[in-house]
Amino acid sequence: MIDAALALTLAWLLAFHLLPPRVPLPVRIVVVFALGWAALGGAAHVTAAAALGHVAVALIARRVPLHLWSYLSTQAAHIVVIAAVVVWMPDAFAHGLWAAYAATLHPLAILLGGVIAATLMGGPAVGLLMAPWRAAAQIEGLDNAGRIIGLMERALIYLMVMIGEPTGIGFLIAAKSILRFETASRDQKASEYVIIGTLASFGWALAWGFAAQSLIAAL
Repeated sequence: MIDAALALTLAWLLAFHLLPPRVPLPVRIVVVFALGWAALGGAAHVTAAAALGHVAVALIARRVPLHLWSYLSTQAAHIVVIAAVVVWMPDAFAHGLWAAYAATLHPLAILLGGVIAATLMGGPAVGLLMAPWRAAAQIEGLDNAGRIIGLMERALIYLMVMIGEPTGIGFLIAAKSILRFETASRDQKASEYVIIGTLASFGWALAWGFAAQSLIAAL
């Protein structure tokens, strides 16, 4: 069962978070079906059911105002779709092409899925959390620089956790504090905005890093 869950989850993360937001939904669904089929090593009916579930979630999400809780609820709904499909067909992976390599593929799927969740899924989550205070903070900078910095810092944190060196995160915090010192010191609102955003970004990456590490250890 865990094999099919990992395969379908990885397909969903790749199709819905690695592809650019501008990709149309029909293309995204074709991609999630193709990736799911490839990851399971067959079982087209299972991947088709998962793809239809993702379509339903995506269409409902379009009708809901976008904020942090609606975003998190949408991600949870996609996971529920995968769980339902796996409960329906728990042996989908076991009858596929890659069944003999399950032990080798487990950690690779978890590592890749974890880094996508920690970095790319975390960007919108942190952005939506900070949205109410963005205008008040009035932080000037390069276009998309904050998003790229966030991706890089979450990737580094995830890497440090996975290689067993979480103490290195302290140096990352210190480095960012020094680089942001001038901006934060002259404006209290900007300072508070940076602190909240940094802690949220770091916390998100840490949570996914430790979750991935625990899951690999459990398997």
